[in-house]
Amino acid sequence: MEYKMIGLEHCDQVLEHLRRNFFADEPLNKAAGLCQNGSSCEALEDHCVEAIKDRMSLMAVDAKEEGNCKIAGVVLNGILRPKDMAKALGKLDSSYDEGFRKIFDLLYRHNLKNDLFEAFDVDRMFDVRILSVDSCYRGQGIANELVKQSVAVAKKNCFRLMKADATGIFSQKIFRSHGFEVFSEQHYAKHTDENGKMILPVESPHIKMQLLYKRICNDNQENKEQPH
Repeated sequence: MEYKMIGLEHCDQVLEHLRRNFFADEPLNKAAGLCQNGSSCEALEDHCVEAIKDRMSLMAVDAKEEGNCKIAGVVLNGILRPKDMAKALGKLDSSYDEGFRKIFDLLYRHNLKNDLFEAFDVDRMFDVRILSVDSCYRGQGIANELVKQSVAVAKKNCFRLMKADATGIFSQKIFRSHGFEVFSEQHYAKHTDENGKMILPVESPHIKMQLLYKRICNDNQENKEQPH
């Protein structure tokens, strides 16, 4: 398996991988009925391309045959700055996709309420946005390696803090195994409308999302990096 940085020239291949795997399988996408396996979702694809533009994302490529490479997994990483969440939330009402609005309203509001920028006094974060492995390649440690290499990319680019919104138990376990810590949680059963109905009825065993963080610092930064 080869691990490579994702460039804009890989967008079509990456999106095709996500359509066949992440788009339909991710717990919140599934709960919102966002898209079926293999189908597209314009709003979600635009979200993915925005991350790819930051040139921090990685892919695992199976090159068993010459000229016949297949993407086995991807991790889409972006650069997050203090006002980005509020701006994204403001634009959300203009999205015609109700499922997309439900998902990202939860994510954006939770991040704004639990402000990592204020807690750690940073002016940018390395944001791990999507972690996806092809169903044919699961159980081979690909997701772990993608997260491990993402940490290396964050260090190389002098980030002080990484974050991830982990929406399912499998990604939560992977991130924690790489030193990510839980900053806050949102139980899906408690995310309800005015009538007390679950807005996103996520299937078991996924019961909550976690906002996770990982400090990246040297010894003389460590005391400064403690949350307020």
